[in-house]
Amino acid sequence: GVGPCDASPDEGVVEDLPLIDEKAVEQLTEGLISYYLPDLQRSKSALQELTQNQVVLLETLEQEISKFRECNSILDIDALFSEAKHYHNKLVNIRNEMMMLHEKTSKLKVSVIII
Repeated sequence: GVGPCDASPDEGVVEDLPLIDEKAVEQLTEGLISYYLPDLQRSKSALQELTQNQVVLLETLEQEISKFRECNSILDIDALFSEAKHYHNKLVNIRNEMMMLHEKTSKLKVSVIII
């Protein structure tokens, strides 16, 4: 015969589980979705708006950065012009000194010839 030890441990478990009502599961799922879906949709639209705002902000920042780069290049050009002016003044002074030295040497030549 079949004794108590020969019975399977799973025997009788299937009969103990309640039958799952598919319609109840569907209704519970719809209820859960209808409860959370509006909040999720609002969150989704808020995240989309935030993402769009971030894109606009990034574009604005890139424009500002390019303006600063232009500004720096203008400052570099300004420094270059002031340096060029400085060297131009040096050249003018050297030319004036050379003209003065030329006059002095011419006068010396004339006085040497006369002597």
